[in-house]
Amino acid sequence: MRVLIAEDHALLREGLIRLLEAHDFEVVEAVDNGPRLVPALVQHRPDVAVVDVRLPPTFTDEGLKAAIEAREKVPGLPILVLSQYVEQLYARELLTGGGGGVGYLLKDRVSNVAEFLDAVRRVAGGGTAMDPDVIGQLLARNTRDEPISRLTPRESEVLGLMAEGRSNAAIASALFVTEKAVSKHTNNIFAKLDLPPSEDDNRRVMAVLTYLSSR
Repeated sequence: MRVLIAEDHALLREGLIRLLEAHDFEVVEAVDNGPRLVPALVQHRPDVAVVDVRLPPTFTDEGLKAAIEAREKVPGLPILVLSQYVEQLYARELLTGGGGGVGYLLKDRVSNVAEFLDAVRRVAGGGTAMDPDVIGQLLARNTRDEPISRLTPRESEVLGLMAEGRSNAAIASALFVTEKAVSKHTNNIFAKLDLPPSEDDNRRVMAVLTYLSSR
């Protein structure tokens, strides 16, 4: 699996390279600033890009803007964003930047190697990997008058866990219910969000994007 990294802190950048290569990922390039990121993504078209939100020269949202611009040039380019803090605006902008796998993790998650590698693989496969802390803050916000408001509290809870990238079995375990019950909830979610029949994985991603975009 081909990965491109955008991280300005040399120690973390080198650490990510060594970690990924040690687990059979191919790091095609590692950049340390925003201006270099877009041409690198367009040139390499990696299976997934791991991008720091804040990059030189302004250290504001260079990484995010570059990722969104690259997704406009390469539709569906999977992006896994790393951030020091929960920044809801950045999560929302990322989700409106095009289709394909998306993820938003706090940098603390990188210390959990298995969790981080799973997130990289999930996003590369077209799925989502949202940090539980990000989900928690999004859940705390008031829902506007949109299709998402049709969901029951339990359905919203299930959708929040889906956004973390959990399978039906994992959701069932977390909520102490059966997989059959979770399947019923997910079908209700798809119907209430007006998602047409398609591959189940695709509908899960679309449901998560609808949910996160509305928060």
